[in-house]
Amino acid sequence: MTTPQAPPTLVGKAAIGALGMLAVATGALESVVTPTLPLLQRELDMSPAEGALLSIVLMITGALITPVAGKFGDRYGGKRVLIRLMAVVSAGGLVSAAAPNLPVLLVGQILQGAMVGALPLSFILVREHLPQGESKVAIGVVSGLFVGGGMAGTLAAGPVAEGLSRHWMFALPTVVVIAATVLVNRLMPQDRPGRPDDAGIDWPGLALLSGALVTLMLVLSMAPDLGSQPLVLAVLLVLLAALVAGWTAVERRVASPMVDLRMLSRPAVWKPCVLTFMICVGTSAAVHLVPQLFAVSDDAYGFGADATTIGFYLLPGTVAASLAGPVGGIGARRFGSRAVITAGIVVLAASLIVLGAVHTEVWHLVIGKMMIALANGLCVTALVTSTATSVDQGDTGIATSLVLVTRVIGFAVGVQASGTLLTAATPSGSDVPDESAFVTGFVIAGAVTALSLLVARTMRRGVTA
Repeated sequence: MTTPQAPPTLVGKAAIGALGMLAVATGALESVVTPTLPLLQRELDMSPAEGALLSIVLMITGALITPVAGKFGDRYGGKRVLIRLMAVVSAGGLVSAAAPNLPVLLVGQILQGAMVGALPLSFILVREHLPQGESKVAIGVVSGLFVGGGMAGTLAAGPVAEGLSRHWMFALPTVVVIAATVLVNRLMPQDRPGRPDDAGIDWPGLALLSGALVTLMLVLSMAPDLGSQPLVLAVLLVLLAALVAGWTAVERRVASPMVDLRMLSRPAVWKPCVLTFMICVGTSAAVHLVPQLFAVSDDAYGFGADATTIGFYLLPGTVAASLAGPVGGIGARRFGSRAVITAGIVVLAASLIVLGAVHTEVWHLVIGKMMIALANGLCVTALVTSTATSVDQGDTGIATSLVLVTRVIGFAVGVQASGTLLTAATPSGSDVPDESAFVTGFVIAGAVTALSLLVARTMRRGVTA
C-alpha cells in the first residue's frame, strides 16, 4: 500500500526573492566575458581563435547540462539538484576569478556553464510551492531577473575590469551566487521527488550531443574562413549530421534518455522550441549588430562610441529586458500565452525591419534596441510559461530545459551569422563593414522573426485567470 504524500508547502516572497537574487547573479556571471573579450585577449595573450573558444565554451556546457539538470530535478527534486549545481557554478566562478592563464580560465568557464540549468530547476520549485496563477507570474519574474542580470553584467563588466581588474568581474557576481544559494537553501522547503527512476545517466547520449554541439559551434565560428575551404566545410557538415543521427538513434533506444524525444514530439513542447529558436535568432542579430553600429567611426556612418558610452546607450534595453519577464508572466495569466507571444513577435519583427531602414541617429538605435529587448523578453517568458504549465508537473524540468537549450542555440546561430555577414562585407584593408551589411542583417532577422507567426498562430490560446 502506497503512503500518500503530504501536500506541498507554500512559500512566501522571501523564498521567491532568493530565487530571483540567484537568477540575477547567475545572469550577470554568465555575461561578463562577451563585453570584455578584447581586454581578456590582450591580458592573456590570446589569439582571435582562442578568444572565440572562450566565448562559446560556457554556452556549450550550458546547452549540455540544462536537459540533464531538468531531468534530475524532475526525478530527485528541484532544490536538491539546484543547490549542488550552484556549488559547481560557485567553484567555476572562483576558478575564473583566480585564473592566471587561458587554460585555467577555460576550466572555470566550463564549470560556470552549469548555471544555465538553474532556470528549469527554479521553475520546478515555483510550480511545486505556488498556486498555478501565482506560479506563472513567479516564472516570469525569475526569467526576467535572469535576463536583467545578464544585461547588468554586460554593462558592468567593462568598468569593473578596467577600474579594478578582470579578476573582480568574475569574483563579484560569484560572491552573490554563493549568498543567494545559501538563502535558497535556508528559505525554500524541499520539494517532492518525481517519478522513481533507477536508470543510470545516458552517457552515450551526452557524449554524442556534446560532439554535435561542439561541431556546430566550430562550423559557426569558422564560417568566414570555411568559404575558401569547401572540403573542410563538407567534412564538418557530414560529421555534424552523423553525430546528430547517432544521438537521435541512441535517445530513441536507451531506457532513460538524456532528452526524451517523445516529449519533443508533443506540440506543447516542439512548437515553443521552434518559436524560441526563430525569435532568438532574430533578437541575437540585434544584440550583435547594434553595439557594432554604435562603435563604427562617425567619419563613416556610425557614432564612434566607446565601451562606456555604448553601455549607457544600451541601458534602456536593460531596463526593458528586466521588466519583460514579470510583464510577460502577468500577460500570459490574463490573456493567454499565445496572445503575448503573438504581440511580442509583431513588435520584434517590426522593430528589426524599422532599424534596417532607419538608423542614422543614436535615438533610433536606443529605442529600437529597447523595443527588441522588451519583445524578446515577453516572447521567451510566455513560451517558457506555456511549456511549464502545459505538461505534467513531473515533466516541468525537462520540458522547460528543452526550450532554454533552444534559446542558447538560437542566440549562438544568430550572433555568429551576424558576425559572418559583417566580416564578408568588410573590404580588404579596412575594419569597417559596408553599411548595407547592417541593413541586410536587420531585415533578415526581422523576416525570420515574422515567419515565426506561422507557428504561433497554431498554438493553443492557453489558460487565463
